[in-house]
Amino acid sequence: MPASDWATKDFYKTLGVSKDATQADIKKAYRKLARANHPDSNPGNKAAEDRFKEVSEAYAVLSSPDKRKEYDEQRTLFGQFKGGFQGGGGPYGPPGGPGVDFDLGDLLGGIFGGGGRGRTRRQPQGRRGDDLETEASITFQQAVDGATLPLRMTSDEACPTCHGTGAKPGTVPKVCSKCQGSGMQTGTVGGVFAMTEPCDQCRGRGMVVEDPCATCRGSGRAPSSRTLQVRVPPGVRDGQRIRLKGKGGRGEGAPDGDLYLMVHVEKHSLFARKGDHLTITVPVAFDEAALGATISVPTLDGPTVSIRIPAGTPSGRTFRARGKGGATRSGGRGDLLVTIDVQVPAELDDESRAAVEALRAARGNTDPRATISTEAVS
Repeated sequence: MPASDWATKDFYKTLGVSKDATQADIKKAYRKLARANHPDSNPGNKAAEDRFKEVSEAYAVLSSPDKRKEYDEQRTLFGQFKGGFQGGGGPYGPPGGPGVDFDLGDLLGGIFGGGGRGRTRRQPQGRRGDDLETEASITFQQAVDGATLPLRMTSDEACPTCHGTGAKPGTVPKVCSKCQGSGMQTGTVGGVFAMTEPCDQCRGRGMVVEDPCATCRGSGRAPSSRTLQVRVPPGVRDGQRIRLKGKGGRGEGAPDGDLYLMVHVEKHSLFARKGDHLTITVPVAFDEAALGATISVPTLDGPTVSIRIPAGTPSGRTFRARGKGGATRSGGRGDLLVTIDVQVPAELDDESRAAVEALRAARGNTDPRATISTEAVS
């Protein structure tokens, strides 16, 4: 493949991300594609193996901020001089001759070969644990105060029979003779610059298993179940996604993956939340609102709190009981916001009706809607 064609390959398109994708987006896209196309998961599938190489090649560049920056710059450069590079100098002049004097291998070696022709970049050995996702339903009380939940997790981890080596017990894998254990191999494209990709002999593992383990068939991975005690912090929201660092799949000579927990919070029959505070709507009789009263209001933790309702309190007014809400992440407690709902009787007995009619007579001609009359508006 001509150097210009390879250098203008769209790594962003390979990973299925936009050019302004974050490093987290790039990492997530790579892991998804790598898992789907890894040779260990697709034995004998040449198309998947080729796809795995393309994805690894793209990630090797885009995962490094410095290499990504150089790659973007070179893509722009090749866009400006598309078709103008031939054998290192192109029509703009061969190295040492008239025109532009540069070495294409040196120009791109920092991106694809570690700084120049013929250099190889050894990849760190080890396999980081997989990131896992799960869901959990918790009560309203647990969401407010925080809780420790037991979560049963199943993931691919180091095979218990071969302890992750992939080799039959009593045997050991051998260092790959082609990549010398790096898991990567370097070649030149068009005789111009170096390209680093997963080793085709060990499939990027750095080790070769001659006598594979019967349990994992040489992959070194097997399904494993375990129970985790996971702490959900106070104040978690319904639908919130919590990242639990290092609680994901087990790593092999590398850090464990992360666990992403999606939380579903059950509704409460009395309480709701507003920021760090709890809310409750309390029914109040008409005479209590009109004449004033002290009422008892339940709290989430059990003991009631007394609220003084002044005479003439309208329906919908909210009172604050400080420190009677739930726990906050800062270690304090929020408030309980009590909203008054003045109750109007659906039916009146004779005595109550007489009392209300007496109130109407005492009110006289006072119009409660005077402030919203047509004359007031105009």
